Amino acid sequence: MSVSRKPLLIVVVGPTAIGKTALAIKLAQAFNTEIISADSRQFYKEMEIGTAVPSSEELAAAPHHFIQHKSITEAYTVGDFETEALAVLEEFFKEHSVAVMVGGSGLYVDAVVKGLDSFPKVPETIRRSVRSAYENGGLLSLQEELKAKDPLYFEKMDAQNPRRVMRAVEIIRATGRPFSDFHSETEAERFFDSQFIGLTADRELIYERINKRVDIMIENGLVEEAKKLHPQKELNALQTVGYRELFDYFEDKIDKEEAIRLIKRNTRRFAKRQGTWFRKNEAIDWFEHDTDASTIIQHIKAKNALN
Repeated sequence: MSVSRKPLLIVVVGPTAIGKTALAIKLAQAFNTEIISADSRQFYKEMEIGTAVPSSEELAAAPHHFIQHKSITEAYTVGDFETEALAVLEEFFKEHSVAVMVGGSGLYVDAVVKGLDSFPKVPETIRRSVRSAYENGGLLSLQEELKAKDPLYFEKMDAQNPRRVMRAVEIIRATGRPFSDFHSETEAERFFDSQFIGLTADRELIYERINKRVDIMIENGLVEEAKKLHPQKELNALQTVGYRELFDYFEDKIDKEEAIRLIKRNTRRFAKRQGTWFRKNEAIDWFEHDTDASTIIQHIKAKNALN
């Protein structure tokens, strides 16, 4: 008696600017399937240049989901994405046996593949006190508190994202335990199997590619894009590298050259945190960034007994 197989979700991960989009498109074409984007920066229609949204040619090369489908004014959480992505996959897998997911947002990838962790409810008094600490003392004091009380989480998270820092500090103050204690060791049962493919390269090459990408973004109009968004700078969606630095430039806190330098530096730091996050996932099969796609395709077929 044959056992029916679960459909397969191919998950392409790796640091920013490594070439994930190009590989995902080749995989989608090879398996005649569609792409789920798990890049949380690319969800928002107002943020195009600064998030390296796939080009119109790339979007035409394979069907994509979750690209610029939300406005920065809409509240959209990782839990929302998990729910919506699973609904899309459940419907898609009724007619197809393979799908591709791609992105550098490790939390969003893990939410779909493994399920979200469960966190305790935070009293409103603590929530207000953390917000007050941020508004009155800035991000640095909360960063220092988080680093002292949960160095494990601090090392791998985006410490420049106020919302994430405040959330972690809230949990720590409410429970007296490190935020990382609440990350589950068990994975949710899914209706599909997952095959992780990771792209990697020497750190120097990754940094070189990041610096070049930022220069191209500036040439393509990132400053003008950020200028339009500056009045809404407090929105959660805009607490991201490439925009925060330019907002400081617009407010005469730094000059334009320094803003660009900081975008490059902070993007490099983001790539380092991505590496820290993905290296803990032993299920990832790693390939050099310039590996021919046909080699990776054959690896996937052989490992998953696909024709």
